[in-house]
Amino acid sequence: MVSGAVRTLRPSVARTWMLTEALALGTASMVHAGRLVPGFAHAQARTAEAVIAVVLVLASVETWLRPGDARRAAIFGQGFALLGTLVGLATIVAGIGPRTVPDVIYHALLLALLAAGLTWAVRCRPV
Repeated sequence: MVSGAVRTLRPSVARTWMLTEALALGTASMVHAGRLVPGFAHAQARTAEAVIAVVLVLASVETWLRPGDARRAAIFGQGFALLGTLVGLATIVAGIGPRTVPDVIYHALLLALLAAGLTWAVRCRPV
């Protein structure tokens, strides 16, 4: 591929990326519900992660229902998720949220995943 070439956003790729992010957030929500790993229950984190996961799933559905709006849906869904994840990281730093090593690592990895997805969606042009 030629460097600097304009890339198009394929709805299927946007959908897969956001569903992967939603799966990561859904898994974290289950961990914070105390269902997957005992000792990490945190009600507020569970709720926030579940809400963000639902928004990403809805944005993914939008890419299927309206492929022409896939870029907008990807930007909105991932932007919302990135903002929510930054709020979660801020609660960790402030001492309000869970402050375990796995939580910090998870947030760092999720931020990287969301930032990459959002950057890609913004730089691509619609189909």
